[in-house]
Amino acid sequence: MNVNEIIERYYTKGTRLYDIYMSHVTDVTEKALQIAQKHPELAIDVRFIEEAAMLHDIGIFLTDAPRIACIGDMPYICHGYLGRDILNREGYPKHGLVCERHTGTGLSLQNIIDKKLPIPQRDMRPKSLEEQIICFADKFFSKSKLGREKPIKKIRENLKMHDTHQVSKFDEWCEMFL
Repeated sequence: MNVNEIIERYYTKGTRLYDIYMSHVTDVTEKALQIAQKHPELAIDVRFIEEAAMLHDIGIFLTDAPRIACIGDMPYICHGYLGRDILNREGYPKHGLVCERHTGTGLSLQNIIDKKLPIPQRDMRPKSLEEQIICFADKFFSKSKLGREKPIKKIRENLKMHDTHQVSKFDEWCEMFL
């Protein structure tokens, strides 16, 4: 797999969107790889982490998020399943699952139904260790404040606004991965 080749099919080098995308996914990838390195006992697939973390947000360009230079027509919450669709077409369905399952600490089917989210009604919670690590690492970096790692307290506050179950999952990951 040539990750940069895939990215450059959807993002044009030298654009603001490309720069935002690459900065964010590089930070997430580095954090995920640090976690994997810190925990050799977990036998994590490091190559998969590196590839999937670089591609986890591949669907953002299809969304309407002008603050981060995305001028698509879909709500931002859709970028996960849209990314999965892209990577499925590219022939990487396992990587696509990471896209779909990284929003918040993952979205349960019940959560999707209860909140009437405009996404497919299926369980979108990370399952494999690699999916969980990438999802966890992603919480530390935003696309609007590039290069700055968020403190745990701020992440917890952000997650709490959406769902208290998200906070407990994040705390569980802090115990596992930090």
